[in-house]
Amino acid sequence: MNFNQKVIVLIKKIPKGRVATYGQIASLVSTPRAARMVGGILHRDSEKYDLPWQRVINSKGMISTTCQKHSSNLQAKLLQNEGVKVIKKDNNYFIDLKKYLWREA
Repeated sequence: MNFNQKVIVLIKKIPKGRVATYGQIASLVSTPRAARMVGGILHRDSEKYDLPWQRVINSKGMISTTCQKHSSNLQAKLLQNEGVKVIKKDNNYFIDLKKYLWREA
């Protein structure tokens, strides 16, 4: 399996009500410095592979998407619909990683 395939499989495992970070996904597929590549896969392939893109955030617990198709407002709303508490502060959205971070079993 190549990097993209591993990332896709892993993202599909993130359960509702949990989040993972771009760097966490990259590390779990043995490429710890490839967080931006994870973001690129989410941007390009979310619809093609039906990925739960909203469940991937940055390492600070912040929704950091700049994509118009997958806006931060939409991501926050989708996460809230899954039971994740999202806090808006200074026009940014934050998730408590201590509470909602997914740990692969």
